Amino acid sequence: MKTLYLDCFSGISGNMLLGALLHVGLPEEVLRKNLSLLPVHGYDLIVTEVNKCGISAIYVDVKLNDGHDHHDGHDHQRHLSDVFQIIDDSQLSPKIKADSKKIFLLLAQAEAKVHGVGVEEIHFHEVGAVDAIVDIVGTAIGLDYLGIQAIYTSALQVGKGFVKCAHGLMPIPAPATTELLKNIPYYSGETSKELVTPTGAAVIAALSTGHGNMPANFLSKTIGYGAGTWDLEIPNVLRMHVGEIKEESVIAKTFVVEVNIDDLNPQIYPYVMDKLLKMGVFDVWLTPIIMKKNRSATMLSVLVNDSILDQVIALIFEQTSTIGLRYYATERKIAMREMIDVKLPWGKVKVKVSAYEGKICSITPEYEDCKIIADEYKIPLKKVQQTALEIASIIIKGDAIPET
Repeated sequence: MKTLYLDCFSGISGNMLLGALLHVGLPEEVLRKNLSLLPVHGYDLIVTEVNKCGISAIYVDVKLNDGHDHHDGHDHQRHLSDVFQIIDDSQLSPKIKADSKKIFLLLAQAEAKVHGVGVEEIHFHEVGAVDAIVDIVGTAIGLDYLGIQAIYTSALQVGKGFVKCAHGLMPIPAPATTELLKNIPYYSGETSKELVTPTGAAVIAALSTGHGNMPANFLSKTIGYGAGTWDLEIPNVLRMHVGEIKEESVIAKTFVVEVNIDDLNPQIYPYVMDKLLKMGVFDVWLTPIIMKKNRSATMLSVLVNDSILDQVIALIFEQTSTIGLRYYATERKIAMREMIDVKLPWGKVKVKVSAYEGKICSITPEYEDCKIIADEYKIPLKKVQQTALEIASIIIKGDAIPET
């Protein structure tokens, strides 16, 4: 499984992500060509190689043609619907559009909660400006080009002190950034600068798989550095590892966390399950049960690696009505898994190929990829899935793929 690990010892921002993606193999011409599909004009994309405390890194800047750049505080207000319209009106792939909109939606929700208004009332200010659209969509372009299937991050150094925002001086991390970093480990450090921007935090909140540590079975293949704006006592860079997580068919020790609940609003369960999955648990499921006094209840079960067991337990206590839970060690065997890209007449989807003891046991098109294409082209989801399965089977057998 092709994986990114982001070492955020000096924070993370949109342009740091773009610079790092270019450094690890995203061709600049591919980035520029895809960005040109956006109906956004009046800017220059400046890509330079810089040195931060002895580390060579790529710095990306968006300079507006009116003489302003994205560090001058110039205010370009847009609503969420405006940003979505820009993305939808482009000829970018459905996956890039979906990832970009997911990031912007989390940004809008965070700002709306902080300011106590509706999502569509939010003026994005810096976030909605041309530079942020380029940073966010450019990041989605890079992840899609590199075929990244999972993103893990270290704990984030956010900096300390205060930062000047459109609404005045705000503590670091800024309120919207803090909202986005819920359930993501971070620390202040000794640097009196804003090291994690709302854009950087939103990308992690929207797209990352796990936080805190490099996965134990991660093998780093390529390392790149994206430069931030500041010149600090430490290298102001984001270190990006591109590698593989090998999922061997071996016994893997994990934990099962279980909790019986009979007094929780059913609407909350999907919310909790989504948060657990974003945290990086292996699986989460619900089972209807009967408790004492013949009361109907639900058992929430989570399969989790011990590295995030404490975080999972804390989230369950925080988000549900339970006052107690149980957990126990278990063992599992997993098949070897590989994701392959399959080109359909309507676009590209990922297909998971699983094998146990050297024999293929499952070929599964990724639901979300197929759903995006079905929605985009107004065709039945089952047709997309069946076509992906047929072409993937041909690829695996090594046969020629018929013209479509």
